[in-house]
Amino acid sequence: MRYKTVIGLEIHVELMTNTKIFCGCVNEFGGEVNTHCCPVCLGLPGATPVLNRSVVEYAIKAGLAFNCKIANNSRMDRKNYFYPDLVKGFQISQDDMPLCSGGYLELELEEENKKVRLMRIHIEEDTGKSIHTEDGSSLLDYNRAGVPLIEIVTEPDINAPEEAYLFLEKLRSTLEYIGVSDCKMEEGSLRCDVNINVVDAETGKRTNITELKNLNSFRAAVRAMEYEEERHKELLAKGEDTERETRRWDEVEGKTVVMREKAGAADYRYAVESDILPIEVEDSWIEDIRKRLPELPHAKKERFIKEYGLPKYDADVLTQSRELASFYEETVKYGKDPKQVSNWVMGDVLRRLNDEGMRVEDLKFTPKDLSDLIDLIDEDKISNNIGKKVLRDMFETGKKPGKIVEEKGLIQISDEDELQKVVEGVLSENEQSIIDYRNGKDRALGFLVGQVMKATRGKANPQMVNKMIRDIIEE
Repeated sequence: MRYKTVIGLEIHVELMTNTKIFCGCVNEFGGEVNTHCCPVCLGLPGATPVLNRSVVEYAIKAGLAFNCKIANNSRMDRKNYFYPDLVKGFQISQDDMPLCSGGYLELELEEENKKVRLMRIHIEEDTGKSIHTEDGSSLLDYNRAGVPLIEIVTEPDINAPEEAYLFLEKLRSTLEYIGVSDCKMEEGSLRCDVNINVVDAETGKRTNITELKNLNSFRAAVRAMEYEEERHKELLAKGEDTERETRRWDEVEGKTVVMREKAGAADYRYAVESDILPIEVEDSWIEDIRKRLPELPHAKKERFIKEYGLPKYDADVLTQSRELASFYEETVKYGKDPKQVSNWVMGDVLRRLNDEGMRVEDLKFTPKDLSDLIDLIDEDKISNNIGKKVLRDMFETGKKPGKIVEEKGLIQISDEDELQKVVEGVLSENEQSIIDYRNGKDRALGFLVGQVMKATRGKANPQMVNKMIRDIIEE
């Protein structure tokens, strides 16, 4: 392969603490503009920031989950740059003494596993938000100013947009598992910047690094990386180079657009934040946090394979989120077959969640309700197809499956005499299908079964119907 793509990621993650990083203002998404802010958020003269202990704890949790070394001593710094929604003219962040350093995240690729190293995880404050109106003016909302962030910076170990996508998915899953962020990209809880360039393996020549910003979904990030990858390769092929610049992704045009020249560390004129005392973290606190970490996605996946005998694919899907894994496991605890539950959760439940843009916590029914639905099918009270219809009602109304079956009269017909009459009636009306079946056309049997199901509005026991039709035709 002549060209090698080199990608490094910078991921900003909003933390789910109750209050902001340096004040007591509520930390929540939305709200009336400029109502979740105070003199500290607004950087007013004389307002002194006080570091939120929970922010440090959440950052340590993330560092431990990603195998980082936690610093016993770190500090906050001022990062100077001008931006309209950066009210103080500087951001309180961390420079050369981050809270977490090193670490890695392991990716399971087709060929082999790959460790993507982390450079650091540090804490910082978020900025306000610019709101651009149709008349060309801009308004500022400072509710987001001072919201606590961790910035996760990788080493340039990623070599394809697909690898970057896998990394981001696993990172998001892990952050959700440990409960430090809801990672809702649509609300800005997780934002990703990309640094990308391409190396010509034959000549050693490499393009300048391009920074990609304003990527509001993993899909947008992958498309932007793919576009830049090809753009850099074309430049190398022509013997040209790109500028060291920051670009944004234009979703409508399907291409990246220049924003500005890329800034370097020297441009930020870092200085120690003298209003905040140095951060001292004792080993005992780190160990206490480590002991309280939940089971992480990879460990849970391995346990699901071993304990429930699930295929690797099933375990991968079911452990994507902590809530989905918990819903699955709670259902199994009611004595259900693990694979049968997996089929329902991965199939109809997850499909509906994805179609509706819902999360597991939005479900109107419980694991016990799903277990009861499976019981109705196992006890031949309803068919599998009726069960799918009942599940749709459960999604919409939250009613118990037994109640839905009772109200709609969906109990499966398993009475032989009653079914015999319906089957004989269908056969008498479809003599050609009988002939076709006897001539080896198996589809004819499916058609006849379908006609019986139609006549009984889907309530006939399909196994009994299938056997009855075979028996009558063969006689």
